[in-house]
Amino acid sequence: MIHPDTELRYVNDEIGFGVFATKFIPKGTIVWALDELDQVLDPSFVESLDNERKNQVKKYSYIDNKGRYVLSWDIGQYVNHSFKANCISTPYDSEIAIRDIQPGTQLTDEYGCLNLEEPFACIPEEGIERTYVRKEDLLEYYKEWDQLLLDAYQSFDKVEQPLGFLIPTAYRKKMTLSGKKRQVIDSIKTLYFEDRQ
Repeated sequence: MIHPDTELRYVNDEIGFGVFATKFIPKGTIVWALDELDQVLDPSFVESLDNERKNQVKKYSYIDNKGRYVLSWDIGQYVNHSFKANCISTPYDSEIAIRDIQPGTQLTDEYGCLNLEEPFACIPEEGIERTYVRKEDLLEYYKEWDQLLLDAYQSFDKVEQPLGFLIPTAYRKKMTLSGKKRQVIDSIKTLYFEDRQ
């Protein structure tokens, strides 16, 4: 489920739609959390679909560390990528704001955490050398991304969490403890799906 203070807006012809904050969302806020309405699909099921539905599932889902496709039921599936993302995946079935997000700002995510099946070229961003998102980005950048998470976790218990009811207690404790101790309990690297086929 996406944060309630967001809405879907048209960005432009190249990007299409995106998710924008309608109110201030402070750093450390959970902006998306897996819930029972999200579809968690086995790869064999996805491959058995007709091409039209299979392509839509693959376009709007991510792959978890078990190799399953996770398809958001709401506008969360429209959160776009940025190399300067203001949100990032946690190892706890959620996304967290890694800096303050002002009203009217687009929520963006680092797609390098999402186990993409195919690399894709991105719109160039000023000051960024990366031009492609690859599945292997998670193995290359996880230390940097863990630091972003640790910084966000420090604010986790200090800000309102409208999606807090979706975060299991064990995960909440780990995020809180990580923030207090400034120590990684579960690295973002654990999101990586190693396809052994």
